[in-house]
Amino acid sequence: MKLMIASDIHGSAKYCRQLLEAYDREKPDKLIILGDILYHGPRNDLPEEYAPKKVIEMLNPMAENLLCVRGNCDTEVDQMVLDFPVLADYALVYVDGHTMFLTHGHVYNRDNLPKIKEGDILVNGHTHVPVFKKEQSYTYVNPGSVSIPKENSERSYIIYEKEAFIFKDLSGHEYAHYNYL
Repeated sequence: MKLMIASDIHGSAKYCRQLLEAYDREKPDKLIILGDILYHGPRNDLPEEYAPKKVIEMLNPMAENLLCVRGNCDTEVDQMVLDFPVLADYALVYVDGHTMFLTHGHVYNRDNLPKIKEGDILVNGHTHVPVFKKEQSYTYVNPGSVSIPKENSERSYIIYEKEAFIFKDLSGHEYAHYNYL
């Protein structure tokens, strides 16, 4: 199974469009968005080409290809305009014999671990900084942010395929590759 994992679009039509262009190039089985889809939040500046209604128009037609979890900027009013579920705090995905615990990161994260077992993979966004780190009993992965990267990181997403996490910028350039095992 090939998964594309992204987070923190924050209502940027420009970067949502670039993410979907990458989606068309990559042809994953599913696009996972780890929250903060439409609203930029009070702590962030407006992202470039902030246009949540355009983001809605781009994402709704591909509802059956999306798996999303709720970010700290996502609300019930967002769910009213989106044709796919966005209010779950987490989702579990089983791939290649492993459990991925998918969440935004404002509730469950490395400092507040969910109930995961040894060998599981915690995947969250929220910090806007890409990370891959093998911890003592689990692996931690963060795709960074599509629209508002922090700490001089790239606007990025991850491709998960064949037990590997491949970090790419929105143009599709691979800048990091990690094997899970």
